[in-house]
Amino acid sequence: MAYIILLKSHMQNKNSKELYTQYKEMTQKAADIQFAAAVLGWDQEVYMPPKGFESRGRQLATLASQAHELLTSEQYGELLHELAAKDDLDDDEKSNVRLSLEDYEKNRKLPPAFVEELTRQTSNSYNAWIQARRENKYSVYKNELSKMIDLKRKQADLYGYEAHPYNALLDEYEKGATVAMLDPVFEQVKEQLPPLLKSIEQAQQVDDSSFFTRHYPKQQQWDFSMTVLRRMGYDLDAGRQDYSEHPFTTSFSSEDVRVTTRVDEDNFASMLWSSIHEGGHALYEQGLPSGEYGMPLGTAASLAIHESQSRLWENSVGRSLNFWEYFYPKLQQYFPQSLEDVSLDTFYKGMNKVEASLVRTEADELSYHFHVLIRYEIEKKLIGGTLSAEGLNEVWNDYYKQYLGVSAPGDMQGVLQDVHWCHGSFGYFPTYSLGSFYAAQFFEQAAKDIPGLQGEIKQGDFKKLLHWLRTRVHVHGRHYTSEELCERITGRGLDFTSFMNYAKAKYTAVYDLKG
Repeated sequence: MAYIILLKSHMQNKNSKELYTQYKEMTQKAADIQFAAAVLGWDQEVYMPPKGFESRGRQLATLASQAHELLTSEQYGELLHELAAKDDLDDDEKSNVRLSLEDYEKNRKLPPAFVEELTRQTSNSYNAWIQARRENKYSVYKNELSKMIDLKRKQADLYGYEAHPYNALLDEYEKGATVAMLDPVFEQVKEQLPPLLKSIEQAQQVDDSSFFTRHYPKQQQWDFSMTVLRRMGYDLDAGRQDYSEHPFTTSFSSEDVRVTTRVDEDNFASMLWSSIHEGGHALYEQGLPSGEYGMPLGTAASLAIHESQSRLWENSVGRSLNFWEYFYPKLQQYFPQSLEDVSLDTFYKGMNKVEASLVRTEADELSYHFHVLIRYEIEKKLIGGTLSAEGLNEVWNDYYKQYLGVSAPGDMQGVLQDVHWCHGSFGYFPTYSLGSFYAAQFFEQAAKDIPGLQGEIKQGDFKKLLHWLRTRVHVHGRHYTSEELCERITGRGLDFTSFMNYAKAKYTAVYDLKG
């Protein structure tokens, strides 16, 4: 607080550059606190012993409250307003100030006590979720989830909203997103994907069960995933991979970006594509401007754009035939007994098998969007107050039966499979589908801009693709909204057609579809 008082006394008669330096110091000081909390959060999900949850929740709540207090102080607001009135800042400085002012005005709506309560509840909910998964019992988690839902409804009220309270939470992850915007997107999913899925269902099914579920030792899986991450361009001097209950990526700066994964020795598909997926997220974070540490322009554009980077690497690249022309012989060297009788064509088609499944993170890239749709429909009702945590596991199964024709045999494969709700991340799930659609559009454009791109992927060379992503996507930080960035890169906003063209071309070949 002494720092803030001192700042206010020196604000008068300062020129723009001096004021901007003070603003940058304050913003980065808050970022230091937030990233310190992120380190504790990473440790909580990777290494922390079970008895540490209560004290860790307190520590995280304290840090969140301190950062929130700094970024919502009247002095910080006065500094931002004064800078916003200056006309001699450069374009990047103006963008940082504008975005920080938007964040400030939004953050001011949340009292420090509420932020602390929400952070503590996040830790409590996460602990209950872990225990519920171990016992395969939703009832262990239900009460803590109910408390989190109540807090998120309160947060929506504090922010304010038009039409639907869920809009206030959507805006946290995808600026400007609303139910009115997303409903038509998911209507396209419901209208255009089922005919393709029906054609695939009627075709001869590809094989995967005879080889993906063979035994793949943990260490060899780990070693191969690290080989792939290095080849993609993931800088291990500025990152690392660890194990966690739910794969995720976290960043403490562009020089320290970490990924996690999980391994099933009897299901090879469980680990590899999660590592590639998280690697795509990590490459984005490592590509953000290091000179903008803690500033808006040093932060990802949105969750949908972030997801576009992971989906581009996971699906457009990592599930392509060209990718495996290079990597499959190497994979066979790691697992000679498991794959010696499996051809590249069989392996490629098997990895792209389309079949309704229970677990979102292991779903094929077509039916995946119904997993997202289900969560979107449930979240709207939870935040809108027409659905509660009571009996949510049964509601979940009803949705899965309706959209995918499957039902979970237990809660761990059902309502307990995602970490997002215990973190309070309501409004996050729709960005997964949006990210996939942006990814298809971006990769389509990259193929036009980079002559011979598919040939380079076939050689295991991703340098030009990564450079294209660095210069077209990563370098801009939050300078543009998702739609502005998409228009800048492809000449048009989000267009579901790119995804459908990609899906039809790929799966017509995989399943030898007619017509």
